[in-house]
This record gives sequence, C-alpha cells and structure tokens, in this order.
Amino acid sequence: MRVLVTGGAGYIGSHVVLELCENEFEVIVLDDLSSGNKDAVDSRAKFIKGSTLNNSDIELGLKNVDAVIHLAAFKAAGESMLEPAKYSHNNLIGSINLLNGIIKHKINKFVFSSTAAVYGYPKYLPVDENHPLAPINYYGFTKLEIEKIMQWYSDLKGLKFAALRYFNAAGYDINNRLNFLEKNPANLIPITMEVASGMRNKMQVFGNDYNTHDGTGLRDYIHVSDLAKAHVKALAFLNNNNLKVNLSTGKKYSVLDVIKMTNKVTGKEINYEIVERRPGDPAELYASSDLAFDALNWRPKHSDLKTLIESTWNVYKK
Repeated sequence: MRVLVTGGAGYIGSHVVLELCENEFEVIVLDDLSSGNKDAVDSRAKFIKGSTLNNSDIELGLKNVDAVIHLAAFKAAGESMLEPAKYSHNNLIGSINLLNGIIKHKINKFVFSSTAAVYGYPKYLPVDENHPLAPINYYGFTKLEIEKIMQWYSDLKGLKFAALRYFNAAGYDINNRLNFLEKNPANLIPITMEVASGMRNKMQVFGNDYNTHDGTGLRDYIHVSDLAKAHVKALAFLNNNNLKVNLSTGKKYSVLDVIKMTNKVTGKEINYEIVERRPGDPAELYASSDLAFDALNWRPKHSDLKTLIESTWNVYKK
C-alpha cells in the first residue's frame, strides 16, 4: 500500500513514518518543515517539501496513493487562542484542501490526527467517545470541525476515515532510531528534559492546590510509538467502517510524578517553581480507550512513566 503522510517530518509524524516503513508500506511524506526536520524522515520514505495550503503540492503528494495519514497541523492550544487566523488557515483550510484532493483522486482511506481537546472540560472521567464535544480552545475547535467535515464527506462521497483522538503524546523511539528534538515544545515532559539537560534553568508548575494526591494536575500520557502503531492498525480497519477513538492508556500521572521520575532517570535535580493555576486546566484528565482496544486490537506497550521518561532522556542527554 502506498501512503501519503502529511506532517511526516514532525515529532509524531516521523514515528508514524518509521512504523509504516517497518511494516513495508511505501511512504511519501509531505511537510513544509515549519516545525519538522527532514533528517527525521526515514530514508525509505520519499520526501516532498510542500504544504497542504498549496494544491500543486497536494497533487504531487497524492499521485498513485492508496491512503492518507494527515498530521500537518499547528497544535499549541494557548497559541491558538492568540492567533486564531493562523490556526484557521493551516488547520482548517489546509485540511479541506487535502480532503478535496483525496476525493478528486478517489482515495478512500483517511486517517486524521485529532485530539482530546475536542472534548473540552471533562464532564466525567474517564473520558470516553460518548463524552460531549465542547472544545475550550481554538485548536480543539479546528480539529472538531475537520471531524465533522470528514463525516459529511463520508456520507456524501463514501470517504472512509479514522479520527484518532490523542491524549498527551510523549517519549521517543525506544530503539533510539529517532533523535531529533521537537521544535518549541510546550508539553510537560520535554520541558522537564530541557531543565535536566541545562537548556533552561527552571520550569513552572501551574497550581499545587488541586484535589489530587499531591495537589498537581493528573494527565494521561501515551508513548508516541504506541500512537504510531495505532495509525497502521487504523489503515487496516478502514476496509470496513469509519472510526472515532481515543488513544490513551487510562492511567494518570501528576506533574510532580513526572518531575520525580525525571529526577530518578536523569540523576538531575529538576528546578521548578509553583505558580498560579492556568485558566481551563482541569484537576484530572484521563480517558478510556476500550473502543480502540477492541476495534484495532491495539494496546499501548511503552506508555509506563519510566519508559516515557527514559526514551525521551536518551535523546535530550545527547
């Protein structure tokens, strides 16, 4: 099978491309390198520098393709609230351009990188796929809008799609085949790594007065290699039906749990300061992935906290 991966030079995308190549797919990567690294793309894949905002680039990428995995999106929730036009342009218009190209070329399999942000503030825990969809940031809104458009394209044009709702992606390839740092990371584990490696002096912990075991927020982390395997399994599933699923572990670790494990794994003291809570941050956010477990015959294998931290430190310590 010949697969186009948009955003395939990025942090998650490069792991997806690696997994596809390991499973003997023919892979084409389309990436504008605004946040990706060409050197992170597996040498077995064909690379096209281009954008989903350029229809000629899309045409080139879709030539003789059987399926598309779409990961080319901006993803910083905070930034999306400050620059909605940027997120509208890339996440909405770029995705619609790609979908239109897919329909034009009669490509029938589309795997979409969605997000837990489509749910918004949790009404109950663990969050499952029946949870209300009410994004509280513009990034989450853009992802939910594309999910809705995919459903319309499915109803009207027969598109088969999988919307994979990630929770907190973390870690690196456990065999150390990918060693390229994510550009401008905003997530907790890379920030702790920047402190451990001396790239920053200290980090902030946003609130320590939540109703949790240590007062800091609890989150569900999923190893990026586990995410990558789910994408490959989703391609096979799309022979039959559409799919909207959470990709998570159902486990929860606090901010201080992450910091303490980073201390242990790295042997470095992580300097942090407690600051005010951030607006919109829930005390706990974790999910049920039972639907993905059953539909995809998929289980996370590398998403324990020690493996997440160790595989990340293997990259940062270099």
